[in-house]
Amino acid sequence: MQIKAAVVSERSGPFTIETVELCEPRPDEVIVRVVASGMCQTDLHGRDGYFDSPYPAVYGHEGAGVVHAVGNAVRTLAPGDHVVMSYPWCGACANCQQQRQNYCVHGRSLKSGGTRADGSTLLAKNGAPVYSAFFQQSSFGTFALSQERYTVKVRNDAPLELLGPLACSGQTGAGAVLNVMKPKPGESIAIFGVGAVGLSALMAAKIAGCDPIIAVDVHDWRLALARELGATHTINHNTCSDVVGEIRKLGGGGVRYALETSAVPAVFREAIEALMPAGTCVLLGSARKGSEVSFEMPFLQQGRIVRGVVQGDSVPQEFIPKLVDLIMAEKFPIERMIKFYDFADINLAAQESAAGIAIKPVLRMPQD
Repeated sequence: MQIKAAVVSERSGPFTIETVELCEPRPDEVIVRVVASGMCQTDLHGRDGYFDSPYPAVYGHEGAGVVHAVGNAVRTLAPGDHVVMSYPWCGACANCQQQRQNYCVHGRSLKSGGTRADGSTLLAKNGAPVYSAFFQQSSFGTFALSQERYTVKVRNDAPLELLGPLACSGQTGAGAVLNVMKPKPGESIAIFGVGAVGLSALMAAKIAGCDPIIAVDVHDWRLALARELGATHTINHNTCSDVVGEIRKLGGGGVRYALETSAVPAVFREAIEALMPAGTCVLLGSARKGSEVSFEMPFLQQGRIVRGVVQGDSVPQEFIPKLVDLIMAEKFPIERMIKFYDFADINLAAQESAAGIAIKPVLRMPQD
């Protein structure tokens, strides 16, 4: 079928809306009419060649929409179902077998290889391949193809245009708090970077009853929003001369939990040093290969834990519906961080995302 998609023809090139051909679904696949798609820094990293994936390519991995067609082996989804397309996993490796599919051994190639696992492409133009299957969905288009097991059915009364970001930034930030840290009411947390991932974590920390909730960022307007969403204290990293010292003071000697989203090594070290003994620091920021950080080894000997987390350690079919319920209960106001753009304005969305003007751009797809 013919669809409209945002194609990038060369490294760091512009998104251009083009007509391309989407293949028919295999037995275990579904075609989704995309209502809206979040834009994430990972999409821009793909555009800019971070993953060595081929061009021309279509990106997007926070798609939400309505099932349009299903393969003949699909049993859990039907045309008309409202869905969020989440991250892919192979289903066969040791981690997948233990329901740790967010750490799938083949996850990176499935996310950024540009093809299905068997090397086949999903899109074509004039008979030539257009590499897509970004996170096995490529949601920067009017329709997307996904596998049944990556596609999460959600309640029909939830606004689909808000739900796409749950596929990545929402479940990454909220899951790091609710699935990994699992804080008790009254435990302290510092969140370094209050973009879409950090604000998702902050809202989850409020739900969990954390206190204090300390937000660190370089933009005053983001810190103001963090206050409105539950931060008890805010620190502007550009104007505070001793961020770690201030956090230790607010946390009574350090915080129980710290979450780092910037992937800046110096900031990651600050997040670690802000911990109290037996505290835990989680890295969510997507660092370039070769990035390194150092800290004093005796610091870990007081029971501190430092670890990375991918996709919030979530099982999407379980966690995304929970987040949708929290949205509908007005406990997870994701709309506060969203700025909507028409699909035709995708390059403006990318520009304003990179400039920090938009926390979470969401593209609305044409529905005619």
